[in-house]
Amino acid sequence: MTTPDATPEATAAAETSAETAAETAPVVPAGSAPRRVRRHTWLVPAGLLLLSVIPALGGSARLAELGSDPVLTEENARFVTQPLPVVVHIVCVTVYSMLGAFQFVPGLRRRRWHRWAGRVLAPAGVGVALTGLWMTAFYDLPVKDTAVVNGMRYLVGTTMLVAIVLGVRSALRRDYATHSAWMTRAYALAMGAGTQGLLLGPLVLVTGSLDPVTNSIGLTAGWVINIAVAEWVIHRRRLRERT
Repeated sequence: MTTPDATPEATAAAETSAETAAETAPVVPAGSAPRRVRRHTWLVPAGLLLLSVIPALGGSARLAELGSDPVLTEENARFVTQPLPVVVHIVCVTVYSMLGAFQFVPGLRRRRWHRWAGRVLAPAGVGVALTGLWMTAFYDLPVKDTAVVNGMRYLVGTTMLVAIVLGVRSALRRDYATHSAWMTRAYALAMGAGTQGLLLGPLVLVTGSLDPVTNSIGLTAGWVINIAVAEWVIHRRRLRERT
């Protein structure tokens, strides 16, 4: 379509330019680009779900043990004598890790589902942090859990709790960029058990047990790796928003 005052020369030039662009444009099969986008956007949540399987399997085994009549050992005595905190922790962390993975799907973040899921995730995350802190403070922890590990548990649990509170507060203020950043940090800390399983699991299979130093290094590395990845993701988001 041309404007009423366009000259014949201008009209001809515009038509020629349009024809040239149409001839040189790459041919994309119908539906191929959307499929590539959909596959790409589901890679991250799929990976997070796989990572969630590690603590979920361990938690399921622990619940099955508590549901039976277990023999008291040095390893399970604290759970058998005070089962409520660990049961709440396992349920909350399973819901938080698996449901939270879908919050990283861009299409779902733009829908009402994201908000409704958040109303489940925030309380579940608070449950993960509080029960983790309670167990660190009041359970008789194994000898292999050194003061470094316990200090990291206090730091991680407190930071996660603060991050969720700040994230919810930002959402109520409609500051969604800040909300996303804080919730990403909280989720990364909660997923520490999955990364720790990847780091220490092979060593346990080979050696059968871990010494306190190796255990401390592995557990600390899991949290550090996760928060480093979270900060990288947050930085990438900010760059995309600026551009």
